[in-house]
Amino acid sequence: MPIAVFMLAVLGTVFIYSASNYSAYKTYGDAFYFVKKQAIGVSLGAVAMVFTCLFDYRKIKKFTPVIAILSFVLLGLVFVPGIGVENYGAKRWIGFGGVTLQPSEISKFALILFSATILSKNPEKARTFKGILPVLIFGGITCVFIILEPNMSITVCVALLMVTMLFAAGMKIWHLMVMLVPALVVGVILIIAEPYRFSRLMAFINPWSNPKGEGYQLLQSLYALGSGGWFGVGLFKSRQKYSFLPFAESDFILSVIGEEIGFVGLVLFFSLLGFIIFRGLKIASKAKDVFGYLLAVGITMIFGIQVIVNALVVTGSIPPTGLPLPLVSSGNTSIIIFMAEMGVLYNISTKGTLTF
Repeated sequence: MPIAVFMLAVLGTVFIYSASNYSAYKTYGDAFYFVKKQAIGVSLGAVAMVFTCLFDYRKIKKFTPVIAILSFVLLGLVFVPGIGVENYGAKRWIGFGGVTLQPSEISKFALILFSATILSKNPEKARTFKGILPVLIFGGITCVFIILEPNMSITVCVALLMVTMLFAAGMKIWHLMVMLVPALVVGVILIIAEPYRFSRLMAFINPWSNPKGEGYQLLQSLYALGSGGWFGVGLFKSRQKYSFLPFAESDFILSVIGEEIGFVGLVLFFSLLGFIIFRGLKIASKAKDVFGYLLAVGITMIFGIQVIVNALVVTGSIPPTGLPLPLVSSGNTSIIIFMAEMGVLYNISTKGTLTF
């Protein structure tokens, strides 16, 4: 599995070069600007993955309080002037010198670790509302911090991750129904409260209603995928990357990949992504204890959720939202955390079979 993860990260770096070389040269005077940054992230991620492959996952449990508190501190620092970094009207990063960090990536692992620790102490309590309340509170606070940035896409992913882990732990259906109604109400309010979210929803319904505004990015993504056909236009030969498709190296890198390698190439590409998800679920099913099982479920599902959501966005199947493709899109915090998590998954797989 670590080999598949590293292969995907390297492939991602190649496609980041293809997607960004024109815009990087135009903006920074260096066609390799984003590639150099990603190479650093992949290198650090590889070191982190090797470490977590060898570090006994059961010992991570004792760091749960520290990581949980750290995640909230980092999320809070986003809003501190001079520390929080704002781009495109959103404060999602913190900066120290020339280094930036995206706390929401760390908060996802913090939620996985906290949930696995709490729910594994007494698995039977997960069937009671009182038993799942600590996870709901932790996940709720995390979602509030992230939506205030604002970052609705990651908020939705965190909420889905929380529900997935609760289900894996044995949460009852009626508990989900109790949470679902207020969640839907809050979701509608959040969309109405922010004009740009409502505009994105309208662009999803009919991108041609505003082809040079909110519908522009989705239309350019569809042009890229449509141009790819069965076998693609060829590696490094994307046309949409020439200032047509915004965020081609990050949120919409899958559009460039589809344009260059076509439908057949995408099938092979998603086979690699699917293999990682399959292996993660298999590792979860054979985990030695409940903590390892829940940890593996959480890591696998956040990877799978982001893959699915990103694919649905770039194909126009759900409203546009900024969400990177894990292990592929440009972004050092994301790739380091995901590679470290994959090392934890591998470590769980080396510890035996399920005993509960």
